[in-house]
This record gives sequence, structure tokens and C-alpha cells, in this order.
Amino acid sequence: MQTPPTTAPMPAFVLALRRVLRPLVRLMLARGITYPYLCDLLKALFVEIADKDFRIDSKPPTDSRVSLVSGIHRKEVNRLRQEMASDVEIVPSVVSLGAQLVAVWLGSPQYLDENGGPRPLARFASEGGDLSFEALVAGVNSDIRSRVVLDEWLRLGMVRFDEQRRVCLNVQAFIPAEGFDEKAFYFAHNLHDHAAAAAHNLMGGAPPFLERSVHYDALGAGSIAALSKQSEQVAMKVLLELNKSAIALEKADAADTAPRQRMTFGVYFYTEPATPAKDG
Repeated sequence: MQTPPTTAPMPAFVLALRRVLRPLVRLMLARGITYPYLCDLLKALFVEIADKDFRIDSKPPTDSRVSLVSGIHRKEVNRLRQEMASDVEIVPSVVSLGAQLVAVWLGSPQYLDENGGPRPLARFASEGGDLSFEALVAGVNSDIRSRVVLDEWLRLGMVRFDEQRRVCLNVQAFIPAEGFDEKAFYFAHNLHDHAAAAAHNLMGGAPPFLERSVHYDALGAGSIAALSKQSEQVAMKVLLELNKSAIALEKADAADTAPRQRMTFGVYFYTEPATPAKDG
């Protein structure tokens, strides 16, 4: 990346940042993150990103250059670079295993019913053989007992028992209903990738990433409810289809020695009272 311009940022960009940051500031205040705490966090992030993403000829920059790019005093830059923590994403164990299990359950033909939905699974292999929750877990990770996973998934609202005591997947289980650490992981993962795609496009990156939305501001409550239901149905259909394709393609790519890449495709729905238009 090039060195950021030293001129004042464009007013339109400042207004955009204020709007983007508003819900994040609201969340931070609700979770006890104060302005001084955020300042320290941002200071370290500015140094980290100036260090890693704004290098010349891929060479590690000096403290003076990081100070120039970030606007943070050189002495602070030196201290923060020494304390710089790894930015490796820490995935809660229930998420890393759970994501694999949900992907297999929703993407493998043997686990799908005639309508393409997830089959209810017998709890034990002794009852359902390969079409059991025990076999599903063993097929992904044989080192963990299915009972442990089942108890945690019941707590998180990711599964339930039907009248035949079969294990039924909550089709909204891409994000658990309970468990703050798990929801915080998906909050970071999804919001980061959406913001990264939008930032890439705004900086003129090529080719641009898909980043589109539909928005209206003169709808009644009944219409919003209808659109919310429709968006959920359409979105889940798309997510399930992409999940099936990704599983098949990942298997096909297993023999390829090229460097691996990751991808995220997401959808969202949001509504709030419309701001009244100002006269004249």
C-alpha cells in the first residue's frame, strides 16, 4: 500500500466513518469499553497496520516511518512495536468443530432429506448407523465424544430433540443462539470480512469484491415483516447451496499443492425507524 495522504480527509469519507463507527461505539459502551481504553487499542492497531501494510519494497519500516504514517509519536511506536501482539484469529473450540459439523450436515447428500434440508439424526450409531449424530461427529473428529458436542449444542440452541428423540439441527445454526464468546467470534469474522471487502473496493482494488445491498426507507411494519421473512428464506437457500459447492470443491482441491485461500460469503437484514426527510 502507498503512504496515506497528509492532506485532510475528504468530508464524505469522514461522514461515512462516523456512520460506520456509530453502532460499534454503541456496542462498546454497552460492554464497558471506554474512550481511553479504545484510544489505547486504536493506537496499537495504527502502529501494527502501518508496520505491516504500508511497507516499501516489503522491507520492515523504521520507527520514524511508522510514526510518519500513523501520526503516533516515535517513542510510542517503539514501545508498541515491542509489545505488538499476534493478530492470529483465536477460534473458540465449539466454533471450530461446530462449523465443520454444521457444514457437513448441511452439505453432504447423505445427511439431507428429499427437500434438501438437514435430516434428523439418531443420537447413537447403534440406532442409526451412519445416519446418526455419533457417526457425524466421529467422521469429523474421532477424538471427541458425541455426547460432549451434543450437550454443548443443546446449550447453545444449535440442536433440539424431536418427538422421536432424534437430533434436529437448527437451520439458523451458522451462529449459535447463546454463548457470548461464540457470537463474538462470528461478529469479528463476519464484520471484518465485510469491512475488508468494502474498504478494498473504496480504495480502488481490482478486481472489486461483491458488496451489494437492497434498501428502502418508506415501508410499513407489515411490509418489513414480510421482507424479513422472505430475506431469511432466500438467504438460507443461497448459503446452503454455496456450502454444498464449497464442500465439493474443497475435496477436489485437496490434491492441489497451490497455497490455500479462504473465503466468506454473507448476507444480513437490518431495519430501524426511517429518518424523516427535511423540508426545503
